[in-house]
Amino acid sequence: MFYEWNSEKNDKLKKERGIGFEQVVKAITSSNSIKVEKNPNKKYFNQFIYIIKINNYCYLIPFVKDNNVAFLKTIIPSRKATKKYISKFIN
Repeated sequence: MFYEWNSEKNDKLKKERGIGFEQVVKAITSSNSIKVEKNPNKKYFNQFIYIIKINNYCYLIPFVKDNNVAFLKTIIPSRKATKKYISKFIN
């Protein structure tokens, strides 16, 4: 699988959230991907979501898949996913 993203969006995410798509790809390829699911929002029927772990916190990464390429859309920190997938293991 190959990963692509908008470089301007990546710069913005690094400034605003302190995390970039490079870290996301590293997490996905190093087995820190917890789950992949279809985006539940019908508005984004063609998207999937990676749920990944970085530094004991979960992030949601919406993406569109085309053949062997995943175009990463954004990085969303998620307390809810952290509680569901991580907190029960570290407490």
